[in-house]
Amino acid sequence: METYVPFLVNHWRTVGLISVSIAAGVALGQLNQTKGRTVNRNQQVHSNIVVKPVKSESANEQVDEVKDDDQQFPEDQEVLPIVFQYEKPSEVDSIRRSEEFYLRMNQRRSVREISSDPVALEVIENIIKTGGTSPSGAHTEPWTFVVVSNLEMKQQIRQIIEAEEEINYKQRMGDVWVQDLQPVGTTWVKEYLTEAPWLILIFKQVHGFKQNGQKKIHYYNEISVSIATGFLLAAIQEAGLVTVTTTPLNCGPSIRVLLNRPVNEKLLLLLPVGYPKVGATVPDFKRKPLYDIMVHYQ
Repeated sequence: METYVPFLVNHWRTVGLISVSIAAGVALGQLNQTKGRTVNRNQQVHSNIVVKPVKSESANEQVDEVKDDDQQFPEDQEVLPIVFQYEKPSEVDSIRRSEEFYLRMNQRRSVREISSDPVALEVIENIIKTGGTSPSGAHTEPWTFVVVSNLEMKQQIRQIIEAEEEINYKQRMGDVWVQDLQPVGTTWVKEYLTEAPWLILIFKQVHGFKQNGQKKIHYYNEISVSIATGFLLAAIQEAGLVTVTTTPLNCGPSIRVLLNRPVNEKLLLLLPVGYPKVGATVPDFKRKPLYDIMVHYQ
């Protein structure tokens, strides 16, 4: 030890700094080890906790993207193929039928001036049955068609929609959107909601339920219900009635509660249905010609 005394005396600053650095390094290492053990313990404590982020209603509707390992049909129901009943028409007859149907559909217009003249329930039932023939993802048929003829109920629906629509027109939609609607002549006032003898409220079922109570995935539910709505529009036209497709923006939850519909159903569209008023007018819109909407590859 005495041999190193002169060295320590001459270089005490350097030796001191080295000693402090070594001590700090050891202390830091111990701190990291302690911190690492704490983190590991925390990870073990929280490993069984599932954090569920709060989702908006639109996010919850994306359940059709989730894979369902269970079969879509009840376990005791075996779906067997059957022979498709079909009689092939002649080419002439096929052309004639397709043209006649097109000519009837080409008369369809969105009519907002709807008469209060009564429409038989049987007609509405046939229209709904036609909508129910629409295809759907995995044959889940994810639709509910709520029909309303009760005047008091229609008044409550109108009150909900007009209150939200006034906010939409004045605040949410913006000037460009409002200006684009000027040729149509719409405002937040919707007389047809109480004047039309029938309202058809179209709900999409974002999921269903299996026999055991678990959720049943409804694949492509919004697309399926939108296709079904097209069937409804065609059936309404075929029945000699009129309607206008309405999308009650921000009204869905309130109307769902009013109609006592379950939480797995979301309002997609509303159709007031009836006969047109005498002298009803519509915008003189022109439809795109065939060459603008059809692309043919030969």
